[in-house]
Amino acid sequence: MFEAVIWDFGGVLTSSPFEAFARFETERGLPADIIRLTNAANHLENAWAKFERAEVDIETFDRLFAAESRALGAEVRGRDVLPLLLGDLRPEMVEALRRVKTRLKTGCITNNLPANAIGSAGGRTLYIAEVMALFDHVIESAKTGLRKPDPRIYRMMVDVLGVDPRGCVYLDDLGVNLKPAREMGMTTIKVINAPQALAELEAATGLSLR
Repeated sequence: MFEAVIWDFGGVLTSSPFEAFARFETERGLPADIIRLTNAANHLENAWAKFERAEVDIETFDRLFAAESRALGAEVRGRDVLPLLLGDLRPEMVEALRRVKTRLKTGCITNNLPANAIGSAGGRTLYIAEVMALFDHVIESAKTGLRKPDPRIYRMMVDVLGVDPRGCVYLDDLGVNLKPAREMGMTTIKVINAPQALAELEAATGLSLR
């Protein structure tokens, strides 16, 4: 039996920012996937990683991201990418979270940005207070100085929830972030879209979520 469901936020409870990246690239005549490629290159120590750990300010992030993307073929300013992160809430996923909360513990591990980042609403990027209140605990990379896929951030969550990793389901839209959770013993679900994710979560937990 599962004790907890742990969720990523952006791309899971909200629509994927990848869609906004693609629109931006098309509108600006940029190479396809240049933003994702820049994010993926040296993903543990690149500009994005440093910004999500609050190790650099927005001006430094803007400059570093521009240099990294330029090295891959086309300059994209970091400041221009940040507003693209504001996805729309997926109501069916929020409803599933509400239903899960009535039976199991809930946690959220999110790689987020410092409170002064462009694109943040009320200082908290992507955050909707009503939804965030549904979690028993939230871990934010910009506050802890750790970010996924660092295994320590997952351990931090299971410790604070007081659960065994083998009793947890973890949902994320990025495979690289699922791997450490899986290696700890969690059941993992890669979120491609809401219907697929909900079907897999229902199958894993035996709960009716729709």
